This record gives sequence, C-alpha cells and structure tokens, in this order.
Amino acid sequence: MAAFAVVTAFASGCTRGSEAAATGTTSSAKAGCPAVLAEARAAVKAAEDVDAPWNGPATGPKAVSGKNIVYVAQSMTNPGVAGTADGVREAARAIGWNVRIIDGQGTPAGIQAALSQAVAVRPDGIVLSGFDPRSTAQQVAQADAAGIPLIGWHAVDAPGPSTSPKLFSNITTNVEDVAKISADWVIGQSGGRAGVVVFTDASIPFAKGKSDLIVKELATCSDVKVLTTSNIPIADASSRTPQEVSALLSRYGTKWTHSVAINDLYFADAAPSLRAAGRQGGGPPFNIGAGDGDPSAFQRINSRQFQSATVPEPLSEQGWQIVDEFNRSFSGEPASGYVAPAHISTADNAGGESSWDPAGYREGYRKLWGR
Repeated sequence: MAAFAVVTAFASGCTRGSEAAATGTTSSAKAGCPAVLAEARAAVKAAEDVDAPWNGPATGPKAVSGKNIVYVAQSMTNPGVAGTADGVREAARAIGWNVRIIDGQGTPAGIQAALSQAVAVRPDGIVLSGFDPRSTAQQVAQADAAGIPLIGWHAVDAPGPSTSPKLFSNITTNVEDVAKISADWVIGQSGGRAGVVVFTDASIPFAKGKSDLIVKELATCSDVKVLTTSNIPIADASSRTPQEVSALLSRYGTKWTHSVAINDLYFADAAPSLRAAGRQGGGPPFNIGAGDGDPSAFQRINSRQFQSATVPEPLSEQGWQIVDEFNRSFSGEPASGYVAPAHISTADNAGGESSWDPAGYREGYRKLWGR
C-alpha cells in the first residue's frame, strides 16, 4: 500500500467516481451466520495474539561479510517506507554491512533519479521500497545488467520472487490474508450483523483487488451488508474523503455501522466529518484499515478516535527480512519464501505503541547469521 501514491501518479485515466454500489452473493447461512461468525472470531483472536512465536525461516546461510546496500525510498516521509528503512539499518548493523538511503522524494522523476544514483555507485544490492519497479524500467534493466540483485518492499502485488519485474524477492504481507482478516474482524466485532462501507482506490488494480476480496469475504455472512464501495483515489483522499463521508452519513445514517479501507489514511480524513456529525470517536461506524499500520493509525486506535483496528505491516521485521534475503542471494541460495502473517492491532493489544513489532525475529535472524 505504501506504493499507491506513486503508482497513482503513473496511472492514466484515474477513476474519479464517488461511489459504486457493491453487490455480493448472499450466503445461505442462517440469520446471524453462526458458523461463519464463530470461524471469524477464532481467526481474529489468533491474529490479535501479540505473544505468538515468530515463525520465520529456521535455516539459512551464515552472514556474508562486508556488503554495501542502497535503500531507494519512494519517500522518507512515507511512514511505511521510513519504518522499513529503520529495520534495514538495524539489521545491517547486526550483520556487519553498510546501508545508504536515497530518497526519491515521492515523485516519479525523483524516484527514477534516486535509482539511477543507486545503480551508479555499484552496490552489492538495492532495495526498491514503496514504488512499482515498472515505473523505473530503465534503471531496473541497468541494475540487472550490472548483476546487482534487487529486493522490493511493497514493490509488486505478491510476496516472494518476481520474474517481471525481476526481483530476488518482494517483501509484503499476503493481500488475501489481509483482506480476509479485515472482513473477519467486521463480522466478529458486529456479531454477524453490520452495514459496511468499503473505501478503495479503483484506479490501482492492487487496491481494487484487495477491496473485491474484502467484499467477497463479508458476503459469507448473510446479515453483513455492504452498503457501498466508495471509490476515492488515494492521491485525492485528503480533499475528497470529508465530503464523501458527509454524503454517506446523510444517505445511510445509522445503517452505516462499520467501515473497511484498503489503507488507514482514509480514516484520518474521515474523522473531521464524523466528528462534525456528532459521532463519537469510540462509536459507530467502527473502522478497520486493511493495510499499512502507520503511526497516525495507531494514534487514532489507541485514543479511540474514529478507528478501531488496523492490519499493520511489521515494518522493522520486514527490514530484517530484506537483509536476510540479500544474504541468501549473496550466498547463492534461493529466497526464503517467508511471509509474515496478518496481524490485527487494537487499543486492547497495541499497548500504546505506534507500530507492530513482533517478538523473536531479531534473535532468530542473528542465530541464522551467526551474529
């Protein structure tokens, strides 16, 4: 999701329609969908566990010494990109490597220039963080020609190795898991009876695909109704979401009990309109962000101000995984195949923190590397 703003900048013919009515096949389950509800609540309980043991790779090569990595950031003002960069720096210190950060400043031209600069210094590896490699095809080809392995963070849709564009691995959670657990949270929190608004950006295929998966999972419960899917391009979220939320409140009133957004940022922009309408921060609509988990989302969740939950990326852990994947590449071994499980953060389990940082991965990777 961190890549959306840049992808949107490259997209042509962005959809700017306000809403699209969402339809789904109604489940044959009885009213209240007891079986679906029980399954959803069990899945949510597991996803909320902050003490679950780290389930990362158990085997891997010992540390290769003296490597130099360049981290090309979509923008260091992007909390996800910056948080992952911090994890990479921390892991690099642990393994004994050097890391250089080059900030793309959030613009297509800036990102292309940053990646050109990264290739020019001939590092041992380059991280493509938060942007679509296809928007820098020339620079990616140059890196490939120079034999520099590339690892993405939220660079393509799916986790793991990619052949087009060529990435040794792409580090991200699984979109299907994130979409499902977000919808399960709504089913469970509502007791199987909810009126839901889904916020998405239909101009971005990845975002549209995620929201479609969310709607599909919500439809497994017969008494959970998707009122509408609200299409607001992420680039326009700050200007359009307040007006959109006011219109939705007028149209649906108390029928609107829950929301799921493909990114937490929609709720930052929704809060003023909800507050102006007299809605309470800890009351309906109960909102969950299906991705990112930036510090502002945790602030809203911890203070119970118009966001109840998020499905955050474990940013620091993913930074350590990036370093481990490079170590595998340098050692001539395949990518680990590890994908961090989807987690749900709420005011009850976040502990006042501003990010999701699971326990055990630092020790796990140090053990693998012999550090």
